[in-house]
Amino acid sequence: MTTEVTAKQGSARVAVQRFGTFLSGMIMPNIPALIAWGIVTMFFIGVGFTPNADISTIVGPFIHYLLPILIAYTGGHMVYGVRGAVVATIGTFGAIAGSDLLIANVNAAALKEWLDAGKAAADFKELGQIHMFIGAMIMAPIAAYSMKWLDGLWEDKIKPGLEMLVNMFSAGIWGFVLMLFGFYPIAWLVNGIMSGLGSAVNWLVANNLLPLTSIIIEPAKVFFLNNAINHGVLTPLGLQQTAESGHSILFLLEANPGPGVGLLLAFTFFGIGAARASAPGAAFIQFVGGIHEVYFPYALMKPALILALIGGGMTGVTTNMLLGGALRAPAAPGSILAVIAQIAPGAYFAVLLSVVLSAAVTFVLSWLILRSTRKRDLEAEAAGADTFGAAISQTEANKGKSSEALAGLRAAGRTGEIKAIVFACDAGMGSSAMGASVLRKKIKDAGFADVTVVNKAIASLEDNFDLVVTHRDLAERAAAKTPSAVHVSVANFIGAPEYDQVVEMVKEASVAH
Repeated sequence: MTTEVTAKQGSARVAVQRFGTFLSGMIMPNIPALIAWGIVTMFFIGVGFTPNADISTIVGPFIHYLLPILIAYTGGHMVYGVRGAVVATIGTFGAIAGSDLLIANVNAAALKEWLDAGKAAADFKELGQIHMFIGAMIMAPIAAYSMKWLDGLWEDKIKPGLEMLVNMFSAGIWGFVLMLFGFYPIAWLVNGIMSGLGSAVNWLVANNLLPLTSIIIEPAKVFFLNNAINHGVLTPLGLQQTAESGHSILFLLEANPGPGVGLLLAFTFFGIGAARASAPGAAFIQFVGGIHEVYFPYALMKPALILALIGGGMTGVTTNMLLGGALRAPAAPGSILAVIAQIAPGAYFAVLLSVVLSAAVTFVLSWLILRSTRKRDLEAEAAGADTFGAAISQTEANKGKSSEALAGLRAAGRTGEIKAIVFACDAGMGSSAMGASVLRKKIKDAGFADVTVVNKAIASLEDNFDLVVTHRDLAERAAAKTPSAVHVSVANFIGAPEYDQVVEMVKEASVAH
């Protein structure tokens, strides 16, 4: 029963991760467009550094038409190439037009009631446009997958010479259908979603409860669930607020690098073993490079440290609420440099102070937690436990793959050369044997003929290897059997990109000694 529940929880987490990754895949390639739009707002709108009424006319069409269309094109292309991208943009444009019509009808009815009440038309405030970011993220996969399915119906059934005619007209006709689908149900749905989410955020702000979002966001980041929250909710709402007021605090809820660097600085001064050795480099990568995932293993080493991250996150949000800190556009990646580049005019002190205070609070809380368990941690390290390596493996399992940043943590935390590598799987044969053969050749070609690469069953592993390679589904079992080894998890033993990272780790460990 426990296994079944755990499996369901794991599959649910993976589903949310994949959903968030897909949303991120639509948003992240278009961050340069958001930066360009942010520069225009920074300089040329009425409250900008150099107001220009002519150039500021770019702002509205840019956010209302271009950005949703770019998101739709990117999402459609991810699913079904250019063909999927084209029908996705057609459908999204229908959603944009449908939303505008709904808003116009609401404003017309509201104005009539306003005038019937004897109030002056000049005092009437119209409801603003709803920008179809969520509409694009809904429409893109629907359009692209449906086009792909339709093409599959008549694949290999078209007579020679008619392929172009069928391809062009089928996409055009289906694009027309999708445009109507976007114009009516999608526009109505997204307007309702944005209205509900906007009301919820306004309620949190009005009741000074926005800092409580850190209780959800900070743990979600550690388990790689933040993309769904950030790109599915915060970014669309933040852009909506920015279109109305020129800035939004929502861009800082997830991107603030303060809590992460505060945690890493605590490990730099008060950690032990590999975690302490690797923390300074990780702090630089996280704070300046904007790669937040490098601090996740440190939090997973001691889940109580997530409370320190929550405390730091709440401090940052509270500071920005009280002092008016906000950004003009999303800060991506979450580097302090990206944050500074997007700070709204007049909000520099508030935003920078929020980063400093959130880092300080996380640092102090992390220090208290590390100090309270220091004796136990030293005893575990003396007994040969590698909690940091296990935490990195858990982070890779949460993410679903390894990365250069996490591989760098392994190398930075090592205290010896890598001489013995083992591929471990359930049986110790088959795929692990082939993987060992591939890596053995790569390491030999790199000039490390003295490094041994073998394959074994997990059940027969002993804690006498420097590095263990396992399938990501088996990472926890392997870490329990070989706590002192570096652990690398892969999705596929044959031709995994992580093998090149392992070779680099061997090189770095060799140079260090």
